[in-house]
Amino acid sequence: MKKAVVFVVGLLVFTNTFGFTLLPESEITERWQQFSPGSAVEVNHTDWDELLKRHIFTAQGINLFAYSSVTSADKNELKNYVEYLQTIVVTELDRKEQFAYWINLYNALVVQIVVENYPLESIQEISDSLFSRGPWRQKLVYVEGIDLSLDNIEHQILRPIFKDNRIHYAVNCASMGCPNLQAQAYTRENLEALLDLGAEQYISHPRGVSFNNDQLIVSSIFDWYAEDFGDNDQQIIMYLIRFVDADLKGYLQDYLKGRKSIDEFRYDWALNEPSLNK
Repeated sequence: MKKAVVFVVGLLVFTNTFGFTLLPESEITERWQQFSPGSAVEVNHTDWDELLKRHIFTAQGINLFAYSSVTSADKNELKNYVEYLQTIVVTELDRKEQFAYWINLYNALVVQIVVENYPLESIQEISDSLFSRGPWRQKLVYVEGIDLSLDNIEHQILRPIFKDNRIHYAVNCASMGCPNLQAQAYTRENLEALLDLGAEQYISHPRGVSFNNDQLIVSSIFDWYAEDFGDNDQQIIMYLIRFVDADLKGYLQDYLKGRKSIDEFRYDWALNEPSLNK
């Protein structure tokens, strides 16, 4: 789509023919700080919830999405849901409703873009340039007239505004190494419970934390976003201890007595679908 360049107060702002605006990333966080305390407005996530329940299957502690079984009706329902979310005036929601909104929007967009490009072995195959892997920076959605990408939602809205490291267990990147895509939509009522569940499921699973002989292997999430979990490896390990079972907790506590660093960070980008894990 052809873009026109408009100069506003010394900043470059890109506006397309429909009037949507590409804000500089530095301004996106400020743009979405506003909320409406005490607002009773609720977003209807029923269609997304039902789609998740139809297509998510759990195997060996990992929630897998059956992309191959998505029907034309499912695609249309998902399309309508994402379009509906774009009609919401997010700034008129209270904070918890906003939190649930952004998580659901992110996850629905990931499923939608995978379905649109299916079949594929990894979401990293989806790219709009030779210099990027994955769809993270593509502008996929318009919210209150602002063009947003997955990266914008995660790194300019969710992380800086809500300041909750459980976000990393809620947003799903359609990969085996990623925390579970929950089999239900996030809502104001279940938000806290699902955020806790996501953390517990991931950290207590080998793709979150494991030992290979005496080597401590941890998900790359705790490397990529180390600042969200601690200032150094020792603090990250202490954070992980809060979530693991008794046996693994003992291993980690003994590990900290002699060592303070993580041996290896690991991540599996294979698509989180049942057919790859038969």
